[in-house]
Amino acid sequence: MKRLFVVLLIVLLGWIGYERENLWAFPDIISAYTAKEYCSCRYVMNNDVGYCRGYVKQWLPTRHFSDDAASKTITVSGLGRSNSARWQGERQGCRLDP
Repeated sequence: MKRLFVVLLIVLLGWIGYERENLWAFPDIISAYTAKEYCSCRYVMNNDVGYCRGYVKQWLPTRHFSDDAASKTITVSGLGRSNSARWQGERQGCRLDP
């Protein structure tokens, strides 16, 4: 039993080492996706706030959510990372801030 646990632990650590770049990028994906999709839902498709909040709701919660209607900028924080998306115009839609 102990030997099986050690083998599984070694396999898990090997997989983590192999996928380290993807695992490091994952926290950014949550806040970036939420900001970009909410911006598109709200300012490109002109849906109401309640619908768009439900549209971008995910299993992993976000910590901070800000919708600045004056500048049409959405800022979302989650899993220790923060991303913003801004409406560029009718032809460009929304874009993540660098």
